[in-house]
Amino acid sequence: MKINPIYSTFLILTLLIGCNEATEIHKDAALFSKGEIITNENFTGTAWLIMLATPDSLNTMYAGLVTFEPGARTNWHSHPAGQILIVTKGEGYYQEEGKDKQTMLQGETIKCLPNIKHWHGASQNSEFAHIAISSRDKGPAQWFQPVTDDKYSK
Repeated sequence: MKINPIYSTFLILTLLIGCNEATEIHKDAALFSKGEIITNENFTGTAWLIMLATPDSLNTMYAGLVTFEPGARTNWHSHPAGQILIVTKGEGYYQEEGKDKQTMLQGETIKCLPNIKHWHGASQNSEFAHIAISSRDKGPAQWFQPVTDDKYSK
């Protein structure tokens, strides 16, 4: 049986277009969900958290994915064991007390030293997400005052 060349061409094009669309959908799919909206008073604006690893009797380390809407940010805080931030999406800021604000972009990592007061969050025009890794073996994070709009904007 001989297949019509026009039919064959149509079939091949349909498969190629269908595969390309599936690839585009997969490429934009999120690796993790946003999790739950953070409802405590340690954040300004809307942020979400999904815990990726929780501490237990074997390992005191924890990792959480925090997603910030544009303009959302943490309060000033510090971590007795330090903290690592791995940016997974968008553009955000990191600032240590007494230093200039730094811009953070997808793929970058920040190492926050132990007991250094700092804040982090999204830029004004970008959703921002990072994986935050720390340990509770030296105690929980210490939370301080909110970052003012004036300080955030500088």
